[in-house]
Amino acid sequence: MNMRQFTKIAVVAAAVFLLAAPPARAADAVTANDTALFLAGMMPSADSPLMPLTRDPLWQRHARSFDAAFAQLEERQLSKIRAWASANLAAPKPTMFYMFSGPDFLYADAFYSKATTYVLSALEPPGSVPDLARLPPGGVGAALYNVERSMGSILSFSFFITKQMKVDLREGQLSGTLPILYVFLARSGKTIREVSPVALDDKGAAYFAGENPGRNATHGLRIVFSGSDGQQKTLYYFSTDLSNPSVRVTGFLKFCETLAPGNSLIKSASYLLHSGNFSTVREFLLSHSATIIQDDSGIPLASYSPRTWRFFPFGRYAGPIDKFPGMYQANYAELFRRAQPMDFGVGYRWRSYESNLLLAVRTAADDAGGADTISATPSAESAPPKPPRPRGPRPPAPIGQSHRYFWFSR
Repeated sequence: MNMRQFTKIAVVAAAVFLLAAPPARAADAVTANDTALFLAGMMPSADSPLMPLTRDPLWQRHARSFDAAFAQLEERQLSKIRAWASANLAAPKPTMFYMFSGPDFLYADAFYSKATTYVLSALEPPGSVPDLARLPPGGVGAALYNVERSMGSILSFSFFITKQMKVDLREGQLSGTLPILYVFLARSGKTIREVSPVALDDKGAAYFAGENPGRNATHGLRIVFSGSDGQQKTLYYFSTDLSNPSVRVTGFLKFCETLAPGNSLIKSASYLLHSGNFSTVREFLLSHSATIIQDDSGIPLASYSPRTWRFFPFGRYAGPIDKFPGMYQANYAELFRRAQPMDFGVGYRWRSYESNLLLAVRTAADDAGGADTISATPSAESAPPKPPRPRGPRPPAPIGQSHRYFWFSR
């Protein structure tokens, strides 16, 4: 038999096989929730095409590694943050805003677990996750390794090292923030119901698959999920530059305004909100937040109106780390002389005995865009007088139109 005859027979045989093969079942499709569970080192559903891959020693090692890492994180930080939030936040709003967040749903959920709409935003692209069951040999192991590396800093220190995350999730099968969002949702006990791309036009209107948002569109993801109680919630992640020249021409803040008032979280934010080049997003947060939880890298204390906000400091203010010289706040230090103790770490000074957390609560007399009366229940409530004027060195000049060059952004 010559090669031409052999090829002809092989083609005929393949055609007969395809015609005889049963039609694909619905269960053959890999769901977003099963993908999230698999990436998180947790068992997917029994009929998932990913189940055979869980017998791979590489996946089993990945699962053991994540089991240990998340168990330590739960004991060291997350359980304590939830207890702190339960004791100090009496009337959370349905929406929470987390600017400069990266894919950090983990801490958004820990601080504001009662929110029903989460809006996260940062420079990192939304990214994608392919059908893991169809990756070539070795592809799954490489993907799991990159996810582990990209999440190493937040599991250890509570923030992302952005440069490291970009390198680990820039090349290969997984990209952007979506794979990490998947892991955090799964490890937080959430069930993913739907994942879809979303884009905002310059008026803040949302467009979904197949719709054209026009120029200056802001691209992102919408993830619909539920917790153990079955309540449906929505997570938005948008890739956007929050500096003034960019945020003023996009519809991102207009979209956020439709969901306001909300509660806001700011941590490990590179002190960007201290700059005049980020004044627009700073003023948005001050105008549309009912409560703001932040470390000292968030909004400078001098930007808050003491007639509008009540301050509840927790932990210890040790000043900025060496990466951010000139960001010491004398009035912040004065405020934290009366701080309540805090038993968890957060932010750049991630050790519990060095961490600071400020809960700013809008007063009932000056509610955020029609917000209801906001109440807080700190264990030792105190409303300090007007913060003193800063006496330390002045902040540096505006730091440009983008924050890409910062090593630490989350």
